[in-house]
Amino acid sequence: MKHIIFASLLVLLSACGQEDKITGDPNSPGYVASQYFFALFNHNSLEQASEHASPKLTRIMYAYGSADQFTRSVLNMQFDHVNIELDRTDMSVREQYGKSATINLVFTGDFQGKKVDDMRTVKLSRNGMSWMVTEVVPDPYGR
Repeated sequence: MKHIIFASLLVLLSACGQEDKITGDPNSPGYVASQYFFALFNHNSLEQASEHASPKLTRIMYAYGSADQFTRSVLNMQFDHVNIELDRTDMSVREQYGKSATINLVFTGDFQGKKVDDMRTVKLSRNGMSWMVTEVVPDPYGR
């Protein structure tokens, strides 16, 4: 019993202080969509997000000047810190091998001390061997 408690504590302590990381297959559309939003919300970086966005979406992002302004004005989403999860309920294995994919992401985070939950549908297209975000579908219940 002592060994189990010690091992659990060791795992918890080793996870403390580490930066949030996205795990998964880097060639999957879900991974690319998660990287895109992780760059926008947790790194507050248009540059990192543009690595995963189509040229058209990149132009729109830079027109707003900052990641905060883009996420607030266009996506209608604001977080101080956010956890991003892939919603696997509507996933198809065929999307990974096709030319386009539609991914649902679940956002759980906080903004100004309040818990915020949100969900977005993201459309991606394949460019050669890599995926890129082409559209973030607006929240039908927002605004």
